[in-house]
Amino acid sequence: MRLMRLSRTAATALLLSLVLAACAPMNVQRSPAELAAVQSAQTLARQGQFDQAAQAYLDLAGQYRGHADSYRLAAAEAWRQEGQIERAAPTLADIKRERLSGDEPLRFDLLRAEMALAQHDNATALRLTTQPNVTVPAALQLRLLELRARAMLASGDTWGAARTRVQMDDQLSGFDHAQNRQQILDLLTKLGVAPLRNRAAAMKPGDRMLPWVNEALSQLGVTVAQPPPELQQAVGTLLPGADANVREGYKVPAQVALLLPGDGNYAAASTSIREGFFAAYIDAGRNHAPRPSVRVYDSHGTPDGAVQAYQQAVSDGAKLVVGPLTRTEVSAVFGLAQLPVPVLALNHPDDRQLPAGDASEFGLLPETEGAQAADHMIERGARKAYVVISDDDFAQRAAKAFKAELAARGGELAGMVTLPTGASNYADAIAALHAPVAATITATPSDTSPADASTSPSGATASPVASDGSGIFISMRAPQARLLLPQLRIARVNLPVFATSHAYEGSDDVAANSDLNGLEFCDAPWLFDAQPGLPNHDDIAAQLPAARGGGARLFAFGMDAWNLVPYLDWLRAHPGSYMPGASGQLAADQFGRVRRVLIWAQFQNGLARPLGGSLQMDDMPSTAPPASMPAPASPSSSSGGFEPITQPITG
Repeated sequence: MRLMRLSRTAATALLLSLVLAACAPMNVQRSPAELAAVQSAQTLARQGQFDQAAQAYLDLAGQYRGHADSYRLAAAEAWRQEGQIERAAPTLADIKRERLSGDEPLRFDLLRAEMALAQHDNATALRLTTQPNVTVPAALQLRLLELRARAMLASGDTWGAARTRVQMDDQLSGFDHAQNRQQILDLLTKLGVAPLRNRAAAMKPGDRMLPWVNEALSQLGVTVAQPPPELQQAVGTLLPGADANVREGYKVPAQVALLLPGDGNYAAASTSIREGFFAAYIDAGRNHAPRPSVRVYDSHGTPDGAVQAYQQAVSDGAKLVVGPLTRTEVSAVFGLAQLPVPVLALNHPDDRQLPAGDASEFGLLPETEGAQAADHMIERGARKAYVVISDDDFAQRAAKAFKAELAARGGELAGMVTLPTGASNYADAIAALHAPVAATITATPSDTSPADASTSPSGATASPVASDGSGIFISMRAPQARLLLPQLRIARVNLPVFATSHAYEGSDDVAANSDLNGLEFCDAPWLFDAQPGLPNHDDIAAQLPAARGGGARLFAFGMDAWNLVPYLDWLRAHPGSYMPGASGQLAADQFGRVRRVLIWAQFQNGLARPLGGSLQMDDMPSTAPPASMPAPASPSSSSGGFEPITQPITG
């Protein structure tokens, strides 16, 4: 379990820099002949002829005793780069450590540690890589940490090995980065659920290991708490200089590929996402923002189709790939041995793997809504929660995240009920809410008619929390919620009710939604024009069917798929930064996952209205740069994709 060695070019450059330091005079003047011989050895190493370079350094050690130990060290390092460190053993034995200077003693110890690991002398390797009060040059930090991690693992300290590899995480890139991350998770998952939970419980929120422990628990099938990201600084608000012509963080690649299924079960969703993407793309041009050319590729909704579309996009010159859309497609693309072009996947893989290399993930996850519902309830003073959900997959996932976050925030789960599809009388289920915490009771379908909706009040404002700090969390679609809430009132259950976005169908229907009065739910801000700087929702919905009703959230999601393109690198490189998006405030975590912070709305007099007004913050600009930009390139389409969109999309 070790990192892949540096590429031969990088390794050669590192070796040469160390050798140059090794050949610094130790109060001994070097002759022209010695300098020429050193240059010859360096040339051999630069050409990748490490075996010959090692022999040349040994010849130097035999001829010039003033630098003999430095030359022996350089020879041993050359053999290591050749992958034959065992040949260096006799040479290392001849080196007198006290005769070395600068960083040479540390390099000597690292070679001895690597040799000890090869000889299964784990104690010596651990001692040599954990010496206190040792100054480690930047060029040697990764090598020291890797050897320390290997020594810890070989000595049985799995946690220490994982923690050491986490220290390496932000110093790696490419394949080494992906491999190291997988090794971290492999080490942590070996510890098991109970030890990881105990460690997580003892950690403070800012502990660098906490996200890794939670990720390992997730890979072990445990639903962990998901506190919302900290939103400290919006992108696009700072100018790097008085003459700057773009806002800080704005950067677009020359060509972008959009991978979406063109037909089948995902065609309708793809249409909303695609039209949202290009609506935001076109809107960015109103300030003459620089924009890339865009080509759309049909991924066919299959793993093979997604891989072929990605490879074709790369071949066509794409510098960023947005998509694919389905979980299986994302897993297939992430599973490629190499991703030569960065990816912004529009979902999360179904095998829980981390984004690879420069890949990022962005999705509309029910877990996000469940966790933020728990946070919202706690902030409103409802620390005791009753959970009522449908038997849909999204509801089950939202409920698991809700319970995990509720527990992490010190709340109490007072009861849980699942309502199966087909039930219309929920009297027994409502009564079951008072059952023990661990019980999950399924209501029996009944032909009894639902309660008379006329008992619903005509309007509501932010509901007061019950005197005992109780509230109800629901996750179900609107028709089922319209059945449930009147029956809660008939049963005189007058607790505030909080829901995921599924309770709102995306458009106003006063007659139908009067039964939902008082219900608070989280949702995308664009549906309520609650995020300044974005195109008006009603104006676009009036023109585009794909932006109406249930498609509105996917349309907002597509808008953000474009809005993320110029700021994706900035978000990943600047923790705490966020982008004011159509589907929420968007921030990237350390794993490359774009997370959403949603707004809260409430049904009042049959209309869904945001709570707390808009998301205007400190003169928030639009996501586009100011109006001093050259004209943008227009989007195009691949031969196997959709037709190019070169003007505002119409119905």
